[in-house]
Amino acid sequence: MQSENPVIADFVKLLNSAAGTIAGMGREASETAREKAKEMFGGMDFVSREEFDAVKDLASAAREEVENLKARIAALEAAAKPD
Repeated sequence: MQSENPVIADFVKLLNSAAGTIAGMGREASETAREKAKEMFGGMDFVSREEFDAVKDLASAAREEVENLKARIAALEAAAKPD
């Protein structure tokens, strides 16, 4: 059942318009806060997640290589020992 009262119809239109405006204001406030945070933290020496992961992978590979080299040195030292 739809109301044909123009006052109620206008009131509903007003509420719909207000809801859209409030939602838009919320999105704009969120975007503004995000931009302010980027500006504030942008000047600091933070790294991105991609850069962090790349360095972490490099460190892991270097650590593994060091362990392999330690094992090779131990094997060479054991082979070079005079019996």
